[in-house]
Amino acid sequence: MKSTNPRLSIWPKLGRRALIWIAVLGLACVATVQIAAYMREARAERTHPPIGQILVVNGTKVHAVVMGQGPDLVLIHGAGGNLRDFTLGFASRLTDRYRVILFDRPGLGWTELPYDASNGAWASEGTSPQVQATLLQGAADQLGVSNPVVLGHSFGGSVAMAWALARPNDTAAVVMVAGVAQPWPGDLGPFYTVLGSTSGGALAVPLITALTPRSYVKDSIDSIFAPQSAPQDYADHIGAGLSMRRVTLRANVRQVNTLRPHMVAIKPQLSELTMPFEIIHGDADDTVPLEIHAIPLSQQVPSANLTVMPGVGHMPHHVDPQAVVDAIDRAATRAGLR
Repeated sequence: MKSTNPRLSIWPKLGRRALIWIAVLGLACVATVQIAAYMREARAERTHPPIGQILVVNGTKVHAVVMGQGPDLVLIHGAGGNLRDFTLGFASRLTDRYRVILFDRPGLGWTELPYDASNGAWASEGTSPQVQATLLQGAADQLGVSNPVVLGHSFGGSVAMAWALARPNDTAAVVMVAGVAQPWPGDLGPFYTVLGSTSGGALAVPLITALTPRSYVKDSIDSIFAPQSAPQDYADHIGAGLSMRRVTLRANVRQVNTLRPHMVAIKPQLSELTMPFEIIHGDADDTVPLEIHAIPLSQQVPSANLTVMPGVGHMPHHVDPQAVVDAIDRAATRAGLR
């Protein structure tokens, strides 16, 4: 029986129309965010193109820069960055006596994620240090790298250790600069927890790419350098916009968010490493704390030598680059390369 009450008969129609309009507006918002994200990404890629060569390793593109002459020295950057981090006055200090090889890590800068990586918008698993080391070693092989000193900064420290464990007879020495070396207590906070989840990666990351103001990026960089200050042109030099691309941001948070189990797996193997290990770490590092990472590592690796930098935070190679260069030289000397 049809209702004779006009209010009862009209509300279902109005409700359907409201739902349609809500759906249309929702799709319009999503499209607007994705377009804005794409435009920011295109601008970042246009202003900061590759500065080296693109190698193809098992179908995956790897960005590499080679400079200088001498024994091979591989530099592996940290989380959220790219190889340009080392080109702001640091790598140039080494080219008179080393062949310096810089890589973008998988998913960051201009290096792709491995072809078989879980990299969709709704994925949550990150590329492990072991897989990253294997990919970069493939690129190093194409460049004729032999018996290198391998330096890892921050997250790159975990990759440097994985590199040494995979090729103990073809790694001259390892240099850890504020490097991640141990499983840590507690969690990483809401940023990584949310963005590293399937829904966060799919829904929140495009918003961050599209809407994050430049001032927030600057504040984030300053917090990484604290208690020191970041170089004034640091964000422009490294191309901070490259790190804000959707695929890069997802790759980074997933790698960091899923790193701890891989560090648990690496830890029992550290005593097997016999090559020279130079560890340099600031005692004011709140990002990768000295007492959680560097000190235990210095006790686990038989050949480790620890240098503590008083009052220095997470970026020793920018704050006191000569101290890090000295650590590299010590490692190379101990390995018989100098």
